[in-house]
Amino acid sequence: MFNKMKKRKYKQKARAEQVQETRQLIIDATVKLHEQLGPAKTTIKAIAEQAGVQRLTVYRHFPDETSLFQACSSHWLGLHPLPVVSESKDDDSVKQTTKTLLSFYLYYRQTEGMWRSIYHDVDDVAALREPMRKIESYIDAIRDELLAAWKVKAKDKKQLSLTLRHCLRFSTWCSLKNEKLPDKQLVELVMSWLV
Repeated sequence: MFNKMKKRKYKQKARAEQVQETRQLIIDATVKLHEQLGPAKTTIKAIAEQAGVQRLTVYRHFPDETSLFQACSSHWLGLHPLPVVSESKDDDSVKQTTKTLLSFYLYYRQTEGMWRSIYHDVDDVAALREPMRKIESYIDAIRDELLAAWKVKAKDKKQLSLTLRHCLRFSTWCSLKNEKLPDKQLVELVMSWLV
């Protein structure tokens, strides 16, 4: 009897691992297709084919688009975490902002394909809106941290806030990237708007 219990535990553990592996295959396939095709053009059939599973298996793991998108965005952001405010006790507001913008621009260059797909489809795919709202809130928090370091008059704070927010946006980086300048020079150009 003791032997049967051991076998059952082993089988349950092996089954749980297989379920997790299948779930990860589906997430990886979805992330790949989102970057290649965009979320709006990614079908459950394509995800199943890419993952090497049946469509029903995808639905068993992710009963709706929202749960699939949450798992995918969480996984992708785990692999590609958003930049943070560059802080050093020796940095003044200009140095801190310069370093932070450079980290964002380098990040955008490394992850451009996914961001292009996501921003392209965000208005058409309801399940993208909540994850993107969180991303936008995060960028606003970065802007607020940078803004707090600047010593400006109250009347200039709103303008600086808007400019910082614009500088941190992916769409701004895309527009500037068309000038075919390295990210460091793009940041120097953007910093000339601020100082």
